[in-house]
Amino acid sequence: MKRKPIYVLILPRFEDIFHSFYTGEITKGVNLAASRLNVDFLVHITDRSNHATWLDPTLLDRKYVDGILFADIDNDLGLVKKAISRGMPCLVLNNIIHEPINYIAINNYEAAMRVVEEFIKRGHKHIATIAGDLSTQAGQSRLDGYNDALRKHHIKSDRAYVKIGGFLRTPARQAAGELFKLRPRPTAIFAASDVMAMEAMDVAKSKKISIPLELAICGFDDNPLRRNSPIPLATVSQPLIEMGRLGLEMLYQISHGQAKLPVKEVLLAKLIKAESMGKI
Repeated sequence: MKRKPIYVLILPRFEDIFHSFYTGEITKGVNLAASRLNVDFLVHITDRSNHATWLDPTLLDRKYVDGILFADIDNDLGLVKKAISRGMPCLVLNNIIHEPINYIAINNYEAAMRVVEEFIKRGHKHIATIAGDLSTQAGQSRLDGYNDALRKHHIKSDRAYVKIGGFLRTPARQAAGELFKLRPRPTAIFAASDVMAMEAMDVAKSKKISIPLELAICGFDDNPLRRNSPIPLATVSQPLIEMGRLGLEMLYQISHGQAKLPVKEVLLAKLIKAESMGKI
């Protein structure tokens, strides 16, 4: 009897993975596609620090697996090439790749530029960032967008205004605390995730820094948690469920020889303005 098609979603493990908005939305999208296509998918949670554990022999055997969907690759293209060299259909999410490798991604760079340019439009010149995990392309692209937006508008970038939060709560709190000690203190912060933005808002509140009168802030993700913020948080909405859904649908087509290769699709993100950004 012919078995049901099986696809593997590879998720690099990180702190709080089961509360991660990104992981949850991607998995929802993959599940939607799996239901529609009547296929099974397995979730393989891997050790981020040891990429050698990401692909065991069973995962690379077409008798058991019909394709691999990488939720992220931590900039390790060699990993994807290894799977491809074994004849395994692959597609990478959330990474724009300039080699002939299949991907569906979000333009994190352009979205970050849009946030910073909105701050500049509102009169800010002392703009800081709490960057995400720079081992991921999304984290690095958001930082690059921040830097290039300042450069484009002839605002000198200050290294002291760049702190790394790694998409995590505690490092984001520490980063915000360091930013608030600076002189001149930043008047605006672009946080590379809503979770980090809310931590920065909480630290600002503890230091009696008024938002948005003394500090404007914008996050990234459109995480439902931001609706609990006492001040409506500006953010960037990205189509994560859509990315997961399209990812599995395209991988299904690739595995059946129905897709024009390489698959390369970039989805747009949208800036959602709110009270935390202040008035123009």
